[in-house]
Amino acid sequence: MKNLTSLILVIMLFSNTINAQLKPVKYNDGSQVLNGLAIKSTKKSAQNPGILLLPAWLGIDNASKQIAEDLSKLGYHVFVADIYGEGNYPKNTAEAGKQAGYFKTNFTEYQKRINAALQELIKSGANADNIVAIGYCFGGTGVLEAARGHLNLKGVASFHGGLGKDAARVVEPITTKVLVCHGADDPFVSKEEITAFQQEMRDSKADWQMIYYANSVHSFTNPEAGSDNSKGAAYNKVAAKRSFEHLQLFLNEVLKK
Repeated sequence: MKNLTSLILVIMLFSNTINAQLKPVKYNDGSQVLNGLAIKSTKKSAQNPGILLLPAWLGIDNASKQIAEDLSKLGYHVFVADIYGEGNYPKNTAEAGKQAGYFKTNFTEYQKRINAALQELIKSGANADNIVAIGYCFGGTGVLEAARGHLNLKGVASFHGGLGKDAARVVEPITTKVLVCHGADDPFVSKEEITAFQQEMRDSKADWQMIYYANSVHSFTNPEAGSDNSKGAAYNKVAAKRSFEHLQLFLNEVLKK
């Protein structure tokens, strides 16, 4: 009888756990072929919370893959978006700057490309009304554009992302909750850009928060960014850990699990 009880407990444990792994997903935005990655939650949930992950300017990288896997273990369906698409993947930072610059300027195209990935996340099993978008560097800019574009998201979280937008653009109400995790010493985001962003959040009546991390520059969450702050982009283990914990608090607040 004791052995039977132990067997039942083991079966129950495995029935509530899913062996999830990143899987390639080919999808489209119009005629552009895109290649994203999907991973299901390792935990069963009637709410099926989802996270759309927008990677940095070089595209899907090891950092975004690792974060997707970590989040799946916490109970979220995750989709890592491909913003550039086949034939457009940057080979170096110069090419990445041009590609990212195009979408920053043509923000409606960026919003459209993000929405295409959002629909794939929903197809993979996430609840369409229970999703947060997170982004890193260029992707951090993207999630703010997703909020400005009124995509159906409960929240967005930007990590060391660009904050600015064309001053000529009309400021509209933002109903999506906003979290910005920012390196206190990031040289790529000016004080003027920060001030303008914060004023935009006030004018849009957004529910927003911005957290600064000491001794941190651009790319502070990426272990492959090196450790030399003088280069403007570097990994900071403490800031990366703290920002991930702040993300979890944010997710627990805005998503149903």
